[in-house]
Amino acid sequence: MKVLANDGISKAGENALKEAGIEILDNRVAQDHVINFINDNNVDVLLVRSVTKVRQELIDACPGLKVIGRGGIGMDNIDVEYAKSKGIKIINTPTASSKSVAELVFGHFISLARFLHESNRLMPLEGDTHFSAMKKSFSNAYELSGKTLGVIGFGSIGQEVIKIGIALGMKVNVLTRSPKTEVLTLNFFNGQSVDFEITSTNDMDAFLKDSDFISINTPKTNEYIIDTPQFEKMKDGVYIVNTARGGVINEVTLIDFIESGKIAGAALDVFENEPSPELPLLMNPALSLSPHVGGNTVDAQEKIGIELAEQIIKLQKETIR
Repeated sequence: MKVLANDGISKAGENALKEAGIEILDNRVAQDHVINFINDNNVDVLLVRSVTKVRQELIDACPGLKVIGRGGIGMDNIDVEYAKSKGIKIINTPTASSKSVAELVFGHFISLARFLHESNRLMPLEGDTHFSAMKKSFSNAYELSGKTLGVIGFGSIGQEVIKIGIALGMKVNVLTRSPKTEVLTLNFFNGQSVDFEITSTNDMDAFLKDSDFISINTPKTNEYIIDTPQFEKMKDGVYIVNTARGGVINEVTLIDFIESGKIAGAALDVFENEPSPELPLLMNPALSLSPHVGGNTVDAQEKIGIELAEQIIKLQKETIR
């Protein structure tokens, strides 16, 4: 079995594949040349992250392809159902990067609530001349403890966001299409653990009215989850973080509600026009921004590589049988 990890794979994942006798090609092939590379090198398994697109054209042009793997949760860049209809196995790593994304959510929340994103911009420019003025302007900050965390989505990332919120002493609301109950376990350094039973709601109005901090953790959607009607029902001074997908929140309307003072601050790790976000987003001081790096930690990449390798090795063994 020959594997092309076109968007890279961790060393741990690479080593696991090699130890199982699987050849790994850690090349970076441009999208226009992927088809020829796969066919010329008799690639059986194509591993991608978010860069390489695996559309119907590629699937049809590469009849020797047996497995397509996505390092991460979302499968937006793969024509999954079409690939399955051609007998191709689809694998991914739905939980490997969940903790990394959840930690980024709170990195942004704390940055917004304490004005860290703005002070980091201004201190190099004005720290020696307007120190006292900035200290005063950034004093209207908030703790997260005791506030209400609203989480849209109850998947693996949403659950990790909830766990961190609980650990910080936040109240928790969860919004899903249909109410559901999950038991979440918080594990601590000394071996102790505590279980929390969390039940979601499908009452959007009540959810928005109660939440001080809102985290969006859903799959890609065909329409906005958050638009003008939802913004209008939120608390004054709410903070919002989107690490889900571009297009789940109306970015133009978001700016309007930030400028009106309804929203105290927002953070975006994903964008509608990615990888070329709109300039008004990039220039707005009330926004904390990052370039789609939710799952991009050394820890997450190690887990992703190992999980993909384990699935490929299992598929190889099943094929041999």
